[in-house]
Amino acid sequence: MSPTTPLKVKLFADGADLSGIEEMAGNPAIKGFTTNPTLMRKAGIADYKAFALQALQVVGGRPISFEVFADDFGEMEKQAFAISSWGKNIYVKIPVTNTKGEFSGALVERLSRAGVQLNVTALMTTGQVKRVTDRLATETPAIISVFAGRIADTGRDPLPIMSEAVNVMKAKPKAELIWASPRELLNIFQADAVGCHIITATNDILKKLSLVGKDLEAYSLETVAMFHNDAQAAGYSIATRAAA
Repeated sequence: MSPTTPLKVKLFADGADLSGIEEMAGNPAIKGFTTNPTLMRKAGIADYKAFALQALQVVGGRPISFEVFADDFGEMEKQAFAISSWGKNIYVKIPVTNTKGEFSGALVERLSRAGVQLNVTALMTTGQVKRVTDRLATETPAIISVFAGRIADTGRDPLPIMSEAVNVMKAKPKAELIWASPRELLNIFQADAVGCHIITATNDILKKLSLVGKDLEAYSLETVAMFHNDAQAAGYSIATRAAA
C-alpha cells in the first residue's frame, strides 16, 4: 500500500488454493482468510477437514473462516461445533438462511452464546443485518459478511447498504462487518470510507495493490505498449495500399 493512503479496513484473502493462501500468508498486509464450499470445489478439494487443517498451518494464527455445508439447522450446529474445535482462530461460516429461505437466527444465537466465533454469510439487505446482529452474543467475536459485490451486480449501489450495516452493528461492538465479493480494487477504498472493518478479496484483486497511486500517464503508456507487443507476438498483419 502507498504510505499516502493509510487504510483502517483489514484485508482478508478469499480462496481455497493452498499455494495461493501460502502466498498471501507471506504478506503482512493480509490480516485474515476466508473460504467457502464453492471455492473449495473449484480448487479440487476432496477432503474438507484435511484441507482445513493444512490451511490452519499455513495462516499462522490469523483468523480464517470455514463454512458449514448442511441444510438442516441441527446438522449445521453439529458441523459448526466440529469445525470450531479445529482451531482457536477459526470463524465458522453460517448462511443467513438455509436453501428453503428459513432464517438461521436461532442457530446463530445458540452458537454465539456457546462461544463459537461465527461468520454469518450471504447477507444482502440491512434488514438481514439487523436480524443477525440482534441474535449475536455481546461477548463473542463475530463477523457479518454482506455481499456488496453481488448487490452491485443487480444495478444497486451497495454503499448506502454497507454504511447502514456499520451503524446497525454498533450495537454489538465485537461484531465486524465484511465487504464481501468485491469486484475491483476501488472497493477496498470504498469499504474503508464507509467504515467496514474487513474486506475479503481474491488473490487477483489483492495483487493489484501494487498499482495504488500509480502515475496514470505511465500506466497509459504501458497499456499502449501491451497492445502493440501482443499484436507483434501474434504475428498479425493487414494488407495496406501505399499512400498515393
